[in-house]
Amino acid sequence: MKLRIALLAATVLAAPFAVHAQPISGLYVAGAAGANLLQTTDVKRITPNQRGALGGGSNFRYDVGPVVVASIGYGLGNGLRFELEGTGMMNKINKFKSGSPTVAGGDQYKYGAFINALYDIPVNFPVQPYVGIGGGYLHNQNGNVHISGTNQYFTSNGQSDNLAAQAIAGVSYPLYNYVPGLALTAEYRFISEIGGRSETGRYFGRTGVSGESMKFSTDNFNHEILIGLRYAFNTAAPIAPAPMVAAVPAPAPARTYLVFFDWDRADLTDRARQIIAEAATASTHVAYTKIEVQGNADRSGTPAYNQGLSKRRAETVAAELVRRGVPRTAIDIQAFGDTRPLVPTAAGVREPQNRRVAIILR
Repeated sequence: MKLRIALLAATVLAAPFAVHAQPISGLYVAGAAGANLLQTTDVKRITPNQRGALGGGSNFRYDVGPVVVASIGYGLGNGLRFELEGTGMMNKINKFKSGSPTVAGGDQYKYGAFINALYDIPVNFPVQPYVGIGGGYLHNQNGNVHISGTNQYFTSNGQSDNLAAQAIAGVSYPLYNYVPGLALTAEYRFISEIGGRSETGRYFGRTGVSGESMKFSTDNFNHEILIGLRYAFNTAAPIAPAPMVAAVPAPAPARTYLVFFDWDRADLTDRARQIIAEAATASTHVAYTKIEVQGNADRSGTPAYNQGLSKRRAETVAAELVRRGVPRTAIDIQAFGDTRPLVPTAAGVREPQNRRVAIILR
């Protein structure tokens, strides 16, 4: 009984983790939002070679900004899937580092699209890890980027388009218990624009030059942390696992010992004492809940007389069992008179097999 209770308790505790991630087969959609960090970008080149507000050793630094991603994809059912993704992100410039004191500000916007290949790593856990790579393009748009220093000023609302690549690592957690096909996702993405970013701006302040057009190039690396939802179409509802129920052994069949009596007698023969001894010994080797001692008589007397005779026979057998070590509290004495014959007979017939007491170990 204790084993059964323990297994049932373990089943209840394990129930929230019973649903495991399933490989996506067919169409799915996904969306996510999170935080985006545009890594500090060094200025690699300017045109003309002006060492004022922009020059060698200068770099832009940015605040963490928002990012959103939406995608539509197709799973092959073996863990491999492909998707088309659209993304948008924004970062604010909080500092421009150069050789002279400067104040910087403005926004950096990026919009783009990627084609991704992803693989769901097969594991026997509810959480499903996955990795992926992608390639596409990003459109960069400056929003009032400005740098001011001693007797000089730079501003840019320029834009550029670049090829880009990304690496993806994430995990998904199925919410199939609530909505079949729905999963919660969390992932990290690293995005690099191939060849850096090249944009134009205008520089003010050089002696004899007003509003000179300048071109600068920077590296561009984005780090993203995303939380989202993914929905796979045509996902069947999970089949609840069968509860773990401890196998309960079937109760052992009752053991029955028959003690026979001479006609109209309630005393024990030698053979009767031998059978009672066997029953008493068996009771010490098997598990039982009770011992029934059932007295019976044949139909040679009246029903009332036979009822009394069957009870005396049962009491005699019970007393012998007690003498042989069976607790009296474990014995249930029953008298059936002539109502339960082994061999049906007419009234008044003497039948030896009906003059008996049954000892039943249950």
